[in-house]
Amino acid sequence: MTVRRDFQEPARCRPDLVIGRQELFASARDQLALGGSVLLHGPAGIGKSTVLRALAEENAASARTVLRCSATESESHLPFLALADLLGLVLDEVSPRLPAAQRTALESALTGRGESSLQRDGLALRLAVLSALRALATQGPVLVVADDLQWLDPASSELLGFAARRLEGTPVQLLCAVRTEGQESQEYDRHLRACPPGTLAVRLGPLSRAQVAQLLDHRGHGGLPRSTVREIHRTSGGNPLFAQELGRALAESPTPPRPGEPLPVPTSLRALVLSRLDMLSVEARRTLLVASAGARPTPALLHEAGRRNAEAECAQAAELGLLATEPDAPAVRFAHPLISAALYAEAPVQERRAAHAALSTAASDPIERARHLALATTGTDLGVAARLAEAASLARDRGAPSVAAHLGLLAARHTPIDGAPGQEERRLVAAEDAITAGEVDLARDIAREVLSRASVPADRVRAWMLVTDTAGHTMAEVDAVFPQALADAGDDPRLLALVHYQLAWRALIVEGDFTEAREAAAHAAELAARGKDRRTELLSLAFQAQTETLMGHPEAPRTIKRALQEPQDPKVAWHHNGARSARFRWLVMSDQLVEARTTVTALLREVRRRGSVESEVHFLRGLAETELRAGHCGRARELARESLRLARDSGIGETASAMLTSLAEASGGDVDRALALAREAVEHAEGDGDQMYLSRALGALGYAQLVAGDPAGTVRSLRRVRSLELGLGITDPARGRWQGDLAEALVRIGEPVEAQDVIEVSREHALRLGRESVLAVLDRSEALVRAAQGDLEAAVAQLTSAQDRLGKLGYGLEEARAAFSLARLRARRPRLAGTAGTARGNTAVFDEATRMFRRCRALPWLRQVDEALTADEPESTLAVPDTVDALDVLAAMERQVAALVMEGSTNREIAARLFISVKTVEATLTRVYRKLGIRSRVDIVRLAAGRRAK
Repeated sequence: MTVRRDFQEPARCRPDLVIGRQELFASARDQLALGGSVLLHGPAGIGKSTVLRALAEENAASARTVLRCSATESESHLPFLALADLLGLVLDEVSPRLPAAQRTALESALTGRGESSLQRDGLALRLAVLSALRALATQGPVLVVADDLQWLDPASSELLGFAARRLEGTPVQLLCAVRTEGQESQEYDRHLRACPPGTLAVRLGPLSRAQVAQLLDHRGHGGLPRSTVREIHRTSGGNPLFAQELGRALAESPTPPRPGEPLPVPTSLRALVLSRLDMLSVEARRTLLVASAGARPTPALLHEAGRRNAEAECAQAAELGLLATEPDAPAVRFAHPLISAALYAEAPVQERRAAHAALSTAASDPIERARHLALATTGTDLGVAARLAEAASLARDRGAPSVAAHLGLLAARHTPIDGAPGQEERRLVAAEDAITAGEVDLARDIAREVLSRASVPADRVRAWMLVTDTAGHTMAEVDAVFPQALADAGDDPRLLALVHYQLAWRALIVEGDFTEAREAAAHAAELAARGKDRRTELLSLAFQAQTETLMGHPEAPRTIKRALQEPQDPKVAWHHNGARSARFRWLVMSDQLVEARTTVTALLREVRRRGSVESEVHFLRGLAETELRAGHCGRARELARESLRLARDSGIGETASAMLTSLAEASGGDVDRALALAREAVEHAEGDGDQMYLSRALGALGYAQLVAGDPAGTVRSLRRVRSLELGLGITDPARGRWQGDLAEALVRIGEPVEAQDVIEVSREHALRLGRESVLAVLDRSEALVRAAQGDLEAAVAQLTSAQDRLGKLGYGLEEARAAFSLARLRARRPRLAGTAGTARGNTAVFDEATRMFRRCRALPWLRQVDEALTADEPESTLAVPDTVDALDVLAAMERQVAALVMEGSTNREIAARLFISVKTVEATLTRVYRKLGIRSRVDIVRLAAGRRAK
């Protein structure tokens, strides 16, 4: 293989490091695997070269010859330079195989000797390049890797295109990248026509906010606040190069930008995006500065701000590519957000203030006017501070808490020391707005700043509570806060109520003690009532109700009713920790799915209007869970994914959203993704010390393992859940609904006695609390126990009853699972179905289950039906070997695989441990089944149990 040494990567560019390009990478990889060619295109800095290098590295091993070139703008005038890069090192190899005229033409072009050129000996040179590539291809596949095609010298570009169009049928592939601008750009067409027929054109677009965060973390800038990452994404336009440079500049900056200020733009990017600025007139540059300072600049706004020739000056900027040309759009839009940021950063401070001063009177929106007034003013000013506080209140009412938070901080900055309200009060309000907006990093920073300056106990206690609020489910990390907060609270019942409310959360999350959490919440409600703090009283009552609901306490309905009594506080009424949220949870657990859906839909609509990010994440999960219970798996999956995206973007509720998305994926999507998400949720909960969500995450993992065909894994996970919930004091089986899955998995691995114990204990609590859907699921599981014990008639009757009850309650997926269990039972005992033959011969018995699973869009369960239909023998007729030496008939690899199955390993885990592929594991298991006269992993586990008994 021939590889230009100077183009070899110093470090491997692994495909898993091509952030945000997985799907594009996969499609390009597939195209290359099929022998095709790929053309990557997109704007400067978008990551074309990164993807190109990763694809080249991955495909180089399968090619005998790799030819590379990477052109630069400064060298594009040198003829045949790219051709020399491509063929220079293989000239000696191919020259003897070319006709004399072609050999002379090619040597002259590559070495500069002689007078041959495209004009003088064009045909011979074109044919020489084509012949050289064909000659190399006779020895094995050839991969041509060409980056930055736009800078190829015209002669090399023409020759490469001539050859490429005629390479069909030869094992020569092109992997190229070219710079194009604009979403609808067709600039790559010329280059695409110069590629082999059927070349796949792949456009690389901007990264999402989450992908930019991942990129920054990978580049060592992961410590930046999420609000800053969001600003980097906005300013960079999702361009990876721009985002990295902005992240580096911020990481190296000793002081971060203050609220209202743009990001610092490093010199490297200023030079890149402002190279055309010197061609503007002085007045046009000032007009663009005013536009960059404005939120939604229009020609009319620029006129009002004193820029009389705005249209002509904007037209001049558009001709230079600084502004986007949109004839039908009134707004003045920069070609890229970074141009606006760099232009603003480049301007002197006095010119910036002048621009803001002009906009403070020109803007029509009061929020905009107040913001510009603040940025045009230096020092403290009571009037300016008051206008900013009013603007923050207006933004809050409009459902823009992030804007409110930043305006509040500006108000605090302009508030005099003796102002009323004071600086700390305005900072605390801004922090509360930041929490509502999901900017927990900003809220935490504000709270710490207040604690470093405040001496008033009320301000300090509020700040301490903000610190615990921003900790979320990692409250164990802020344990030291509580003694200090209690000391600051003294004997003030209002302040003590705030602290004890947070202590209730700590008892639940850190200690996992529902009883202590309930008592702390009740005490907080009592203190708040005594101090006439209705908001904290309502929050405490709602928390008490939530806790009582989850632990199956009989007082839950009564406490919910107390929490819903008037007067209500608007902030609490729609909050995810408010009484309406507690009532929603009670409705879900009480099988009132229709009313639960109506309730949570209204809650979600309102919090979206108010801009409350954490509540939105929470209620998206709630609606997804309700849809999942109702058997609407596709809709549940969409909602859960939306919740997870928002959770990861804001850093709020990631564990809970990953857990619920796992449940939705296992029911209606990708089981491998479900397993990965559940394990992620378990890892996060364990790392955070979050006892409350650890059991939920393990429950999701157990369910995903059951759907994946790993009952032993399900048993391991759900036994932990059972132990955890016993320790937590949770007795309501409707909280996690894992009991039926554990019983079913226990039956599958041959432990019907333990399965029956799980069913009986859970049934006692379900009967006490009236959990009808849980009782029906437990009956479905008990029917499997009875079938395993040989009482098939009773099992069929119990399954039929459970299916009917689940259908009436509206639990579509659970109803379908009951129908599936019934079908499998009837297929195993044909006489019960009134037919003869095996499962393969009794497809009709699975029709009802298939129809129900399709209605639910439960794709993983439909695959299980397909597997049952292709089974060669009914499970009950299998003869499981019971001799200690049963495995002696197996080959060495087969024995290793069987032994790992006996340990409960999945196929993926076996493949990893034995360094073989999953397909090899599956093929080996097929041979094991045939040799031992069995048909499934369950029978291997039974065999293991038999060996242990002997």
